[in-house]
Amino acid sequence: MGSSRGVSRRALLASAPALATGALLAPRAAAAPAPFPQPPVIRSQGGVLSTSLRVAFTRGVLPGVGNVNLRLYNGHVNGPTLRLRLGDVLDLEHVNDLPPNPDQTSHADHNVPHKFNSINVHTHGLHVSPTGNADNVFREFTPYDPRNGLNTRSYRSRIEIPADHEGGTFWYHPHVHGAAAVQLSSGLMGALIVEGAIDQVPQVAAASDLVMCVGELKLARGQVPDLHAEDDLSSVPSTFVVNGNYRPQVRLRVGEVQRWRLVNASAFTVLPIEVEGHTLHQIAMDGIAFTRPVERERVTLAMGNRADVMIRAQRPGNYRIMAGDTLLATMTVQSGPGVRMDLPTELPGPAPFIDPAEVTRRRALTFHSDMDAFPGQAFTHAFRITGDGATPATRDAADPSDPTYGRFDPSYVNHTLRLGDTEEWTLTNDSASHANHPFHLHTNHFLVTAVDGRALDTPVWQDTVAINKSGSVTLRVRFKDFPGRALVHCHHLQHEDRGMMQLIEYVS
Repeated sequence: MGSSRGVSRRALLASAPALATGALLAPRAAAAPAPFPQPPVIRSQGGVLSTSLRVAFTRGVLPGVGNVNLRLYNGHVNGPTLRLRLGDVLDLEHVNDLPPNPDQTSHADHNVPHKFNSINVHTHGLHVSPTGNADNVFREFTPYDPRNGLNTRSYRSRIEIPADHEGGTFWYHPHVHGAAAVQLSSGLMGALIVEGAIDQVPQVAAASDLVMCVGELKLARGQVPDLHAEDDLSSVPSTFVVNGNYRPQVRLRVGEVQRWRLVNASAFTVLPIEVEGHTLHQIAMDGIAFTRPVERERVTLAMGNRADVMIRAQRPGNYRIMAGDTLLATMTVQSGPGVRMDLPTELPGPAPFIDPAEVTRRRALTFHSDMDAFPGQAFTHAFRITGDGATPATRDAADPSDPTYGRFDPSYVNHTLRLGDTEEWTLTNDSASHANHPFHLHTNHFLVTAVDGRALDTPVWQDTVAINKSGSVTLRVRFKDFPGRALVHCHHLQHEDRGMMQLIEYVS
């Protein structure tokens, strides 16, 4: 199998700023191996989690990978884990210490990569307000630039967690249109945990609680290309890290049960995660608890998905934690005295059911890719959402053969969604060259009822779902609580940046 490479924190280049990849670990003796690396944890105090997220280029050495120069949160590959309780307020200061954007003027085509040094924040999966200074992805936190009169680098967000919110695993990342893929590929990501009823289940509470946030860095000569001349990042080799670490190692005793919060924070790649010789007991999906654990040989996460799983160590040995052919991490089950720990049998998840009689409207959306839609231009591909609510074309508004038809327009509301209504959407992927398009809806979870035309025995609550090549997904969704504009889009973020996104508006 081979051994894990460079998983502990070490001294970095003396001539460069320190590059942290999670919580810094002091050197330890060989008899006391370092615990599985976790990002720094920031917890709410007195009902408020108040902290600062500083984004800046950080240069240093990423153990097992080499010299890098990346846009990072607080100097860490993978930002801090934010832990809140029901009813808390998330009070964030965003400090943008990136250099000024080289492209200062607006693009004639906003569906091309641009403004890589502007940031904002999306709390992916949270059921919170999408407006004002909450989970508002239409805000832009520009870098300090006196040339254009931009004389601030500090911005604030205030996000109120409802008292009846589901407890679970969520995450955060920037969401400026045109820059999302570049920034996520640089390591701008972090876990966001809301504590709730699932954490009080005795068997869950007794287990070690570990974040496993999988990032996909796109490194060319140690940094992420800004795509001013290249067509896409897909051709750039991927380096997968877990909590910012290259192939770290997790340790258990025989019989020990751990809870793993798996986050696919990749912009490009579906992760079919499995552990050699072990069964995964899934207890939640996309931050929503199940009603009982489900045994799986592997848990497949599209880009943006999360899964909470429990694993019980079976026998001493070294086991690979894989995503297809990619080694993510290793698991060592130690020899010696074991422990006896139990798995839960019941969980406090909401019933996976929406009565079809509730459905007041049906919509059909098609995710469509054109590889050479704009010949002669720097970015030739077109990624679109056609069908109901499609954005009109530039030349002939109703001409679906026009490659601008169905591309994102920030001034065009594709869907008006009434709070209190329940709808059923059918999503189709007709893109022959792309294995799947992960669909993500902001603000509300939805219930997946069918995949590729086959009804699920047990529907699943999700906020992101993969649409397979030449396949389809059927979902039902209740629009609850929060008015305002938000988005639906493909969570292959390069597709989103190129126009596979729509504007929605929740109205009373």
